[in-house]
Amino acid sequence: MKLLAGNSNRPLAEAIARSLGANLTQAQVKRFADNEARVTIDENVRGEDVFVIQSTSYPANDNLMELLVCIDALKRASARRITAVTPYFGYARQDRKTEGRTPISAKLVANLITRAGADRVLTMDLHSGQIQGFFDIPTDNLQAAPTMAADIERRHAKTEELLIVSPDAGGVVRALTLASRLNAELAIVDKRRKGPGVTEVANIIGDVAGRRLIIVDDIVDSASTLCGAAQALHDAGAAEVSAYITHGVLLGAAIERVNASTLKELVVTDTIEPDPRVGPQGKIRVVSCARIIGEAIRRIANEESVSKLFD
Repeated sequence: MKLLAGNSNRPLAEAIARSLGANLTQAQVKRFADNEARVTIDENVRGEDVFVIQSTSYPANDNLMELLVCIDALKRASARRITAVTPYFGYARQDRKTEGRTPISAKLVANLITRAGADRVLTMDLHSGQIQGFFDIPTDNLQAAPTMAADIERRHAKTEELLIVSPDAGGVVRALTLASRLNAELAIVDKRRKGPGVTEVANIIGDVAGRRLIIVDDIVDSASTLCGAAQALHDAGAAEVSAYITHGVLLGAAIERVNASTLKELVVTDTIEPDPRVGPQGKIRVVSCARIIGEAIRRIANEESVSKLFD
């Protein structure tokens, strides 16, 4: 087994390698003067089971192309099996036609990864489960719920006082998974989308008055919707509101928006390398998913069950 890291999230790749007691494969993943991706693998990988660790986060197009070039380099170097490990799968929100004459970009990206030569995909908390069906190769969609649940149990002594909140109807299954692990109740925010990244809270399903709430979702981008939901829940009588989000995209003024909001805390995983502005002085905290990804890699390499991780 060999681990090859791209440049999108080097700290996570190194943490995964440490969890497996392995070293990252020696390689040069660089750019030509015109920003073309250039990959040279400095170790023999013939007949090896290789895992390419590369989130397709911002800049999404550059990181995606880097992943594809890494896969192609391994294929031409006669690697036995290539697994694309994409902790954050970009373009996942474009998973259906929402109006006429629009693409299904998630399917396009799945095709690109497959045609580049990947034999398998390992990712975490896809925006929607049906994206697994976009791939014609085996795809494992890991869950951040075990990592989140363990952190919540450490930080919140009385988990029975908690109320898990889904920020919309589409996230109910994800929120319910976490709620069942914590033996907590569930509430739902009825969110109406007015446009890309623009939503409003129409209704709150469940009694949130006096409760400690935890919003659970897969992606936080501009954080305007998240902060708006937190304010609506506070206005409905919640004692405090925190959020656990898998993928902290956090572009633009998102970090400042979170720090100025009514949120007590926003916890994200390291599927995307944290912005340098995320620090101990603010409301955003990072928990690592390196151990669970590393264990999934070990199980795949040993032909063991990955789904057992979530039993």
